[in-house]
Amino acid sequence: MQITSMSMMFVSMFWMPGFSPADCNTDLVSCRRWAEPQMPDFSLNGDFIIGGNFLIHYQKSSENKTYTRQPLQLPCSGSMSFRGLRFARAMEFTIHEINNRTDLLPGITLGYQIHDSCGAVSMAIKAAFQFANGMGPFFNDTDSCSRSTAAAVPALVGESTSTVSISMTRMLGLFGIPQVSHFATCACLSDKRQFPAFFRTVPSDHHQAAALAKLVKHFGWTWIGAVRSDSDYGHNGMASFLKAAQEEGICVEYSESLYRTDPRSKLERVANVIRRSTARVIVAFLQSGDMLFLLQELATRQPPPLQWIGSEGWIIDPDILRFNMCAGAIGFGIPRSVIPGLREFLLDLSPEQALKSPLLTEFWESSFSCSLKGSSGGARECDGSEDIRALQNPYTDTSQLRITNMVYKATYAIAHAIHGVICNDTQCDKSAKFAPWQILDQLKRVNFTTKNGFQVSFDSSGDPLAVYELINWQVKKDGGLDFVTVGQYDSSRPKGQEFSMSKAIIWMGGQTEVPRSVCSESCPPGTRKAVQKGKPVCCYDCIPCAEGEISNKTDSLNCVRCPPEFWPNTQQESCLPKPVEFLSWDDTLSFILTVFSITGAFIAVCVAAVFCKHRTSPIVRANNSELSFLLLFSLTLCFLCSLTFIGRPSEWSCMLRHTVFGITFVLCISCVLGKTIVVLMAFRATLPGSNAMKWFGPPQQRLSVLTFTLIQVLICVLWLTISPPLPFKNLKYYKERIILECGLGSAVGFWAVLGYIGFLALLCFILAFLARKLPDNFNEAKFITFSMLIFCAVWISFIPAYVSSPGKFTVAVEIFAILASSFGLTFSIFVPKCFIIMFRPEQNTKKHLMGKALSKAL
Repeated sequence: MQITSMSMMFVSMFWMPGFSPADCNTDLVSCRRWAEPQMPDFSLNGDFIIGGNFLIHYQKSSENKTYTRQPLQLPCSGSMSFRGLRFARAMEFTIHEINNRTDLLPGITLGYQIHDSCGAVSMAIKAAFQFANGMGPFFNDTDSCSRSTAAAVPALVGESTSTVSISMTRMLGLFGIPQVSHFATCACLSDKRQFPAFFRTVPSDHHQAAALAKLVKHFGWTWIGAVRSDSDYGHNGMASFLKAAQEEGICVEYSESLYRTDPRSKLERVANVIRRSTARVIVAFLQSGDMLFLLQELATRQPPPLQWIGSEGWIIDPDILRFNMCAGAIGFGIPRSVIPGLREFLLDLSPEQALKSPLLTEFWESSFSCSLKGSSGGARECDGSEDIRALQNPYTDTSQLRITNMVYKATYAIAHAIHGVICNDTQCDKSAKFAPWQILDQLKRVNFTTKNGFQVSFDSSGDPLAVYELINWQVKKDGGLDFVTVGQYDSSRPKGQEFSMSKAIIWMGGQTEVPRSVCSESCPPGTRKAVQKGKPVCCYDCIPCAEGEISNKTDSLNCVRCPPEFWPNTQQESCLPKPVEFLSWDDTLSFILTVFSITGAFIAVCVAAVFCKHRTSPIVRANNSELSFLLLFSLTLCFLCSLTFIGRPSEWSCMLRHTVFGITFVLCISCVLGKTIVVLMAFRATLPGSNAMKWFGPPQQRLSVLTFTLIQVLICVLWLTISPPLPFKNLKYYKERIILECGLGSAVGFWAVLGYIGFLALLCFILAFLARKLPDNFNEAKFITFSMLIFCAVWISFIPAYVSSPGKFTVAVEIFAILASSFGLTFSIFVPKCFIIMFRPEQNTKKHLMGKALSKAL
């Protein structure tokens, strides 16, 4: 066993002053104890003595130190813990029960020495030395002044609190004396390097802290207060809880510590922190004595309604049930049990028996508010009418045996360990000598079931399996509070399934709905949390998601951007497919454009019909009827090609619309250009000696139109081969919708098609402008000039409009340009001719047409 230098120094401080080296001689070494021993509160002689240490009083008396004499043997003071007294008497009962058994330690009588620690480390340490050394005034040894080889007790039950248990086991562990605690839950005591001789029948706070954090998370509380005992139990338990709470996303508004011996000013300060806090849930990792003092302080000025979450240190203490402000409290407690025969043992108490023990005398007088005969109490004398069975206090209440069962199990564990050392299959040797470490070794291997059905064993850390009941303080019909089990926590279950509920919880104020305790209300979907500067992460503002982002769950830390083809709904909680926009057939604008397109084609066909009917008339023949019919055909195609721009873009429609448009317009302009050249050549032919018409007769006219058109066809073929226009989802122009359009593919190809049309139109305009004043009564060059002026104006204005128009309006602008230019050509070139044919037939004569030319020639 390793003993640190600090531990050795600790032992020397307490061990060496107890003996006088001057009392040692060479013949018989005699070591005398200087101080008087602390007599046990309950004792029984036996073959083997088991020690016991319990918190029965909450305080120890104090005195002014003079340093001129030994300190007095000061008694415990303050109020008595009736529950602590029940623990001590439960150990008595258990040992009597063991002594009456024939299967466990047959023929062996166990005794006990039970001390009241007063919750004070100094009292517990003194008792620990007495357990190690015995209570005799002298110690004899054949060697030198040293302790005897065998301890006064082979093991002990206790202590009730973690801090006192730590102090005791640090000393007792040096000598291998095992200590089995019934109520010390600090997780630190599981460290076998520091506490090799420590065992416990109560689960470690490590499991309880995790269970409490899961409990707080389960009910949606993210904003809590925390108070703890200013002791190892409170500090270690709260540290474990805060770590688990942080992992669960729980924030702590404040964390305060207190101890029952603290000045009133500190208790008042902690109470004021609780009153001023905004957290409505408070986790109290307190020992019952500390909780008692805190509630007494809070009761001076009623705090706002609080939902108490308690550790097992106080949540199952009936002494605290009198505080109605804790109604609705929940917490984890040791499972309730029944110990057959214990209640009869506790109630088998008469005034005569009570007088034999100062603790029982105090209990009797405190319970009945009278003074027993022979005691020094100042109250009325007990008259014998007192009935202990009628008492209603934690001592007599055996309906909630929880920690008491831990005492029962701890005592039995030590008995089984002693049995394993001194007994064989048939009998036990009461004269057997053994060292405490042998009992320690046997305790590690005990595995048995108690008479009331509880399994007892220890893991490698000296801990039992962690099983808790979820306790709820509910109001009874008479207005008092009572413990009600509403759930369970079992650490042996699979992860995530340890916690279960079995009954409804009644919360603070008697409400059935779970109280809320949050620093900030939950952020709804469509927003994200933004932590407030200088505050815990549970205090935050709800910021709406940015444009194009969503959050689809409550309390999102971040917003998520929708995929490119999706856009948030109005609440920004889900991504919806963006509406796809294109110039559809059911669009009003499409209907209008379709009507104009069909109307234009109809007009062109009607003009062709008029020309066909009057094809022998001078005005038709004078204007090159073959080119006129070809021009009307191309204009019909121009009107109809605009329809290819309407509807959902597809791979074929995208390639078709631009190529058909480009080719038909070149065919149209080629015809107009041919007519312009014909006008020029015809005027040259009227001059004496001119033979111009033979160079641009009908064959040449057809060839020129075909050549100009084939050039455009070649451009379109190259465009479609290299990089054709294809459907394209434009996601950039609008954020909230998709523009489905025909991508140009090769921009060079698109602008080459338009540029070639523009080149022919410009050439035609120039030639027509030059021929506008030729001497004819009906000079077609004038109308061609005007039509080309309209055509060029439309397509020049088209370019900026096309580039800047959004969405489906881009296509509409292109259709408008096609229709406007087509109508311009139709009305400018053919309407005047049709007007003469239909309404001025007298002007449709060769003489009239040639009149102006002849007068000019003359």
